[in-house]
Amino acid sequence: MYIEVLIEIKNKHVDKTFTYMVPSNLVMEIEIGKRVLVPFGHQTLEGYITNILPSSSIDSREILEVIDSEPVLTNEMLEIGVFLKEKTLSSLSACYSVMLPRALKAKKGTEIKKKLETYLVLMIPLEAALKKCKNESQRKVLELFFNRDKILKKEATIISSSVKTLIKNEILKEVFEEAYRYKIASHLKGELKKLTSLQQEAYQKIYQGFYKERVFLLHGVTGSGKTEIYFHLIKDCLNMGKSALVLVPEISITSQLVHRFSEIFPENIAVLHSNLSDGEKYDEWRKISRGEVNIVIGARSAIFAPLQNIGIIIMDEEHSDSYKQESNPKYHALDVAKKRSEIHHCPILLGSATPTLSSMARALKQVYTYVPLLERANGKVLPTCEIVDMTEEVAQRHPILSRELECRIIEKLNKKEQVLLLLNRRGHSTTITCSNCGFTYRCPHCDISLTYHKSSNTNRCHYCGYTVFKEETCPKCKEDSLNYYGLGTEKLEDYLNEIFPTAKIVRMDRDSTSNKGSYEKIIQDFSMHKYDIMLGTQMISKGLDFPLVSLVGILNADASLNIPEFKSNEKTFDLLCQASGRAGRKSTTGEVIIQTFYPNNFVLNCVKNQDYFKFYKFEMNIRKTLKYPPFYYLVHLSIKSKDYELAKMESLKIKKYLSSQIDSESIILGPTTANMFLVNKVYHFEILIKYRFDKKLLKVLKELDEQFLIYKNVTLDIEFEE
Repeated sequence: MYIEVLIEIKNKHVDKTFTYMVPSNLVMEIEIGKRVLVPFGHQTLEGYITNILPSSSIDSREILEVIDSEPVLTNEMLEIGVFLKEKTLSSLSACYSVMLPRALKAKKGTEIKKKLETYLVLMIPLEAALKKCKNESQRKVLELFFNRDKILKKEATIISSSVKTLIKNEILKEVFEEAYRYKIASHLKGELKKLTSLQQEAYQKIYQGFYKERVFLLHGVTGSGKTEIYFHLIKDCLNMGKSALVLVPEISITSQLVHRFSEIFPENIAVLHSNLSDGEKYDEWRKISRGEVNIVIGARSAIFAPLQNIGIIIMDEEHSDSYKQESNPKYHALDVAKKRSEIHHCPILLGSATPTLSSMARALKQVYTYVPLLERANGKVLPTCEIVDMTEEVAQRHPILSRELECRIIEKLNKKEQVLLLLNRRGHSTTITCSNCGFTYRCPHCDISLTYHKSSNTNRCHYCGYTVFKEETCPKCKEDSLNYYGLGTEKLEDYLNEIFPTAKIVRMDRDSTSNKGSYEKIIQDFSMHKYDIMLGTQMISKGLDFPLVSLVGILNADASLNIPEFKSNEKTFDLLCQASGRAGRKSTTGEVIIQTFYPNNFVLNCVKNQDYFKFYKFEMNIRKTLKYPPFYYLVHLSIKSKDYELAKMESLKIKKYLSSQIDSESIILGPTTANMFLVNKVYHFEILIKYRFDKKLLKVLKELDEQFLIYKNVTLDIEFEE
């Protein structure tokens, strides 16, 4: 017997299978999708079995070992891997690797052990055991078995000597059982809420699409009760004997959602996201693959969960950029969801208060099924919104909080209500400059200034991670004249503590949530009103539900409008609408204050009026004129090298080659330097292709990709956007 093995090397140059012979003693263990240990050159590597051959004309070496008792790659995953390879032009081994937890990747040396719990079981009936007791401490151990078949050994550790005696006398026996490391905090069992008439209408429209490969767009304003509809649809799936996959964009959303799900579907949930330890991911993955749960909740990578018989795939907050992976393979979770929908013949439900323009365009053209839910579930009106011109506030020496926002915060604190403040920039100060000689701290590896982080007393690069400790004097002129400009969440926290000394304030950003479990703790504490004010970056803007939040303040609201990217308007609108939606979700009336230097900006005024369709029409006109999605598809080509001249020269060659090969109707822009030109000592050039129908393009891009496999000093990355 011979097998084809895909070696775990992410180098696309060796992205192919190799044929190996199977020794007779391992033949019965061979199965497609399992990992094997093989000799490869002078190394010993792991790989995946992708095919079984009865014979081979190739002189092949023998495999050394079959690693798995069960396949780690199912037939469905093998199919999705091939799909991803074609979709993203990545190596097949990278596509399989991104699907699996670390413990199951074909990477030699990766070993994560199962967690075992030690139990004690009775070898004889309890009454007979009690009669054999020699002392009171042995009796206390045995009394733990009343109405129980087994107990955890650690329950009896305080009388361990008696346990040892009972085991020695064959009254008790030790047994080892596997235990899962991730525990969902127990909650009281909850009931499904009765849907409102609008929710029921939306639910029925989606329910009728079960067993069909259809995409539904649930356009529900913040607080409209989209999650309740999810619950009812999942309940239907379970009643049909099917499973459900629920994706959320942020880890911060996952904890609240998991707790809510656990009340409705106790003991039937697995969780997958990047904040879990390798051991926890391994446990959750096996729990899913064994069919022990029927619901999976998680972030982007959960789309690969080995669920069987999927009845529905839900993508909450579908507008989020977090569903797109930035490293290779650069997949979008929606593309994988569509492939799984095709395999399982199940619907996809996209939920958002601010759907992407592309999704809405498809819905209005009936490519997707549009499901509106444009009123809040509890009869509450959407929060009132006010725009404050910061030009006048800065002139009056109120550069951080406007007088209006400061007064409103005091008012809410006096009413024992809570406040959310959004500032989408972490750190303390964004620029450190010497007023004496003009020196500015910049990253030596990247084309960017360093950000000062007060909590660690360091200046950091947010791109490559370069870090230096803060100095008291200028490193160039040695004068005590360093000035710290710009506003980050740390500086805002200091300021709030100064002007609201009696308020309890918590900060939620990547720095304050770096420790395991910190997301959950902050969210739980804020929900229990242990804090009055929560400030943070975009992670506080979506999916969170705090009943006492009556005021949302948005600082530097226009910052993202100035990012040189065609989606900057859309991202700003999404972020601000989502943040606004955190206010007034329950009994309190919601208020939102947006601070900006551009009070007449069209996008900000659409946010103020919560007018999605007015923004949609405005932005679609711009996209159509400038030939951007959804009217055109895009391909981004990134040319990277540590040698500036080489990167520039190769970029020009690529442009020339593309111009001679692809359709004349397609538009090629560039090459030009990227927005972040130098990152970690690597120069970045970009080429952008806009196209509608170009039959030659994919073939040409594949040829380009293959040509650059032999280059050692230049890297070509290709990324598709629809």
